[in-house]
Amino acid sequence: MNTKITFALLAISCILVSNLFAGDPPADKQKKAIDVADMDLTVKPGNDFFSYANGGWLQKNPIPDQYTSYGAFTVLYEENRKNLQDLVVEASKTKAPKGSVAQKIGDFYLSGMDTATIEKLGTKPLQSDFKRIESIKDAKGIVSMVGALQTKGVYPMFYLFSSADPKNSDMVIANLYQGGLGLPEVDYYLDQDPSMQEIRTEYVKHIAKMLEISGETPEESTKHAELVFAIEKRLAEKSLNMVDRRDPNRTYNKMPFSQLVSSTPNFDWQAYFAAIGMTPPSEINVRMPGFIQNLSQMLSEVPVNDWKLYLKWNILDNSAPYLSSAFVKQNFDFNNAFLSGQKVMQPRWKRVLNATSGGLGEAIGKLYVEKYFPPQAKERMLQLVENLRLSLGQRIKKLDWMSDATKQLALEKLDAMRVKIGYPDKWIDYSGLDVSSATYLQNIWNANNFEFKRDLAKIGKPVDKEEWGMTPQTVNAGYNPTQNEIMFPAGILQPPFFYLDADDAVNYGAIGVVIGHEMTHGFDDQGRKYDKNGNLADWWAPADAEKFNGRTRVLVDQYNSYKMLDSLGVNGEMTLGENIADNGGLQISLQAFHKSCKESKSDMGQIDGYTPEQRFFLSYAAIWKENIRDKSLARMLKEDVHSPAKARVNKALFNIDEFYRAFKIEENEKLFIPIAERAKVW
Repeated sequence: MNTKITFALLAISCILVSNLFAGDPPADKQKKAIDVADMDLTVKPGNDFFSYANGGWLQKNPIPDQYTSYGAFTVLYEENRKNLQDLVVEASKTKAPKGSVAQKIGDFYLSGMDTATIEKLGTKPLQSDFKRIESIKDAKGIVSMVGALQTKGVYPMFYLFSSADPKNSDMVIANLYQGGLGLPEVDYYLDQDPSMQEIRTEYVKHIAKMLEISGETPEESTKHAELVFAIEKRLAEKSLNMVDRRDPNRTYNKMPFSQLVSSTPNFDWQAYFAAIGMTPPSEINVRMPGFIQNLSQMLSEVPVNDWKLYLKWNILDNSAPYLSSAFVKQNFDFNNAFLSGQKVMQPRWKRVLNATSGGLGEAIGKLYVEKYFPPQAKERMLQLVENLRLSLGQRIKKLDWMSDATKQLALEKLDAMRVKIGYPDKWIDYSGLDVSSATYLQNIWNANNFEFKRDLAKIGKPVDKEEWGMTPQTVNAGYNPTQNEIMFPAGILQPPFFYLDADDAVNYGAIGVVIGHEMTHGFDDQGRKYDKNGNLADWWAPADAEKFNGRTRVLVDQYNSYKMLDSLGVNGEMTLGENIADNGGLQISLQAFHKSCKESKSDMGQIDGYTPEQRFFLSYAAIWKENIRDKSLARMLKEDVHSPAKARVNKALFNIDEFYRAFKIEENEKLFIPIAERAKVW
């Protein structure tokens, strides 16, 4: 399962801002954001606030068979998808001229929906690559084929991509990053837990079944699957795990190209760069030197014929969702059903729409913004961002554990933080992307090649600070450390994360925390290592850094102790950045909410029997409402830097002093944390 590498988006959260100071909402609309029927009042808040706030909704909304989880984000994602479907289907019905955006969007979608042609073609689109693989005679041929495949979005062995140089953030540098694994994460190959052993066994069977569908005999496919897995396991043994990959200093290893060549004598880099059509860069950031050196060694030790099988598998694995039904089904059976517990495949139109939106992201995004994102939303969102920026600045000034010198630099970084809202001012030009209604997989490859070339063309040039790392229709938000910027795409700036008619407490509890969360990422355990210009630099006084680490260690220990599935629990080190951001987002937004109430001299009073502070915390809990299948949760605990939704409520809130007073939490309740043991970072 190939994973696309992007820059570090370190957060999730969201919302569309409306006029937050317009007075009380109409009484008949007050329940839109917080509905008592969605709660479970039989649960004591101090024992399980997640269930107290969301239990009614969770009971009424079991996970549909086509999902592995279902919650507030899913609801918004599906509403967005319906809007996108309308746009794409409309484009597919027009007689747009060849080369126009409408033609490309429509034909991309139509090619994916043309199942008759896809079934008829079978593996025909793959045959030219298979024949080229069969003709390979040596390691140089393997390397050249790796490059050729990467140009179409198939990534054996490793990833090559561009990013801002972490220590010279105004310039773009080439990066090499570990890859080549079919299972979701490194630990799946190395962990001796029985569940991981079972996954490895089933994975080998899955490889064999895919090879058999492609034309191999059962005996051949079984033998070949073992050889493929052996290569992946060797790659995994020298790969960094997720905790280590979070450390930006550990993954910054810039070197001259000549040093890369000398340190990996068995890898023909000239052949590789010739295959991708690029002059080798003068310098390159080798994110995982040990992995790349191991790869070089493997090229001299693993037989060429084994590598040929590995390349064939990578093509099948990457192409399976876009091939005939036998491949699609087998891919689903392992990756979705077995690994994640999904019961049925999503309708084809959803899967094809996702691919179309991925291939022509900003082209569709421009149409999406024009129809669904009101222009005034940007200005309203900026107002709230500045309110939260002011709140965080005030908190930094009052920190009792940070020296004045470091505070000053922290305030300068906060002041320099750039904000992107809704959509880019400059759109990607897709005129160089060829799309037809004839072959779905070729459209996928063309789109991947377009993005591959667009990405590598940035290397050695100044960073385009206006470029976005997300499409406007994305249901997400993010912080980019090398640009010191926060992003809120249009797709997430709407209900259920912001309600036009809800009271201020609800909006600060949801969108306010979201914005504070993103800002805090600039000061989490990894984000704090970048200065105001986005450069990886140590700007902290040593004593301040030590105190910071002591405070964040509290969060590591708290989340490490949070068990969710039998022996599985949250990894406090892996999720630390997100947990710091949740802690900071709550503190920052709550302070901003109190300030807004004081300035407006407005005591909003109770609504449905709940005080403004209670509604703030209920609103926060509501955006994380989610039912999740056990298999999907198990994967999340292994693969995701975010804590599961339930932990983001039941751990994060119990570090906030005001929360205890709001709900009268008592010492004998299960989730109570003594004052001295509560985490207070920002």
